[in-house]
Amino acid sequence: MVEAQGDAAYAFDFFTTSMLWTCIAAAMVFIMHLGFATLEAGLTQRKNTVNILFKNVWIISIGLLTYALMGFNTHYPVDSWQIPGILGINGPISGALGGGENDTFAYGGTALAMTAYGDFIFQAMFAATAATIVSGAVAERVKLTSFMIYSTILVAVGYTVAGSWHWGGGWLSSLSTPFKDFAGSTVVHGFGGAAALAAVLILGPRRGKFTAAGVKPILPHNLPLAAIGVFLLFFGWFGFNGGSVLSAAPGPLGLVFVTTALAAAAGALTSIFTAMIVLKKPDLSMALNGILAGLVSITAGADVVGPWQAVIMGAVGGILVVFSIIFFDKIKIDDPVGAISVHGVCGIWGTISLAFFNTEFSIVSQLIGVVGVYAFAFVFSFALFFIIKLIMGVRVDEEEEVAGLDVAEHGAPAYTE
Repeated sequence: MVEAQGDAAYAFDFFTTSMLWTCIAAAMVFIMHLGFATLEAGLTQRKNTVNILFKNVWIISIGLLTYALMGFNTHYPVDSWQIPGILGINGPISGALGGGENDTFAYGGTALAMTAYGDFIFQAMFAATAATIVSGAVAERVKLTSFMIYSTILVAVGYTVAGSWHWGGGWLSSLSTPFKDFAGSTVVHGFGGAAALAAVLILGPRRGKFTAAGVKPILPHNLPLAAIGVFLLFFGWFGFNGGSVLSAAPGPLGLVFVTTALAAAAGALTSIFTAMIVLKKPDLSMALNGILAGLVSITAGADVVGPWQAVIMGAVGGILVVFSIIFFDKIKIDDPVGAISVHGVCGIWGTISLAFFNTEFSIVSQLIGVVGVYAFAFVFSFALFFIIKLIMGVRVDEEEEVAGLDVAEHGAPAYTE
């Protein structure tokens, strides 16, 4: 009897601690949206700062509400698939969260160390990230109302459907060797990177970016602000990856924190040295993107690789991001903040490379997952953005772009002096 009571008390304490950690992790992921906002604002021109901050306010707000309205139940269809394993669009959260406030949340027969509300708020903070990635890539020339419509549908439908294929018990989790993406190198970051590429191809580059003489740099207006953004993202990533443990289990949680930190550090160093060799200078923007490249690279396998394997994954990500940014400039794809390179390219590397370091996972399954999610994200984003272009246009006028979107779209500059 005493032993049973002790076990019950331990289970309750573990449940309570895990629930608390999940809520803290959700708050840390929320802070990442401030990081995205300041990074994007810092790496672009001062005349577009208000516009960028406004877009980020819209994304997190509409993301939370649409995730409650339909996203959560679409992300986790349970038995409500319209097309088994592929499509399960469902309604508001009241159905999924109908249990007691203190009840353990079970999904797919597995009880999680949290309530349904805990899982909802953590996953809801993830949902808006895909649209935030696109926001950086289309910055300084996208029409605000068009982007608001696009980002709403992308978050509410596109991201949640793709996420259901893996985390919701869809077809990716049914492969002979299941697809592995711990916290979203492909499902979150790769989806956002592929969606961003599609939108940028339709939107075109900023005016003056590419000339007959070659690539004309459009300088960032506030690198200190961008650096603050990256450090906020670095901090939030401990919640992004750490919260994905879905409990406060000491072993997995400690490992994930270590692999996350080491991959980011390695990505920073290799991007610094690569830029010094290729660009002949220590480039701060490349170093900042190197940190993010390392973080994206480790996100798929943070719980299944060791510390030194994480260093390798992050280091390669840091090298890839430098060459990827240069490559996209050469083929005249304008990405003001390097979002496609950081999230799209490094998402591929991180998802596939974990199979090199952990033989429990199949390179074939990882490739299938990458191709499936990236292809869906690209096609969905391209079709959505193209339809919006036909109906109302997606790009501001030349005069508005030259004047800056702060004045043209909002009627007020960010800086009065």
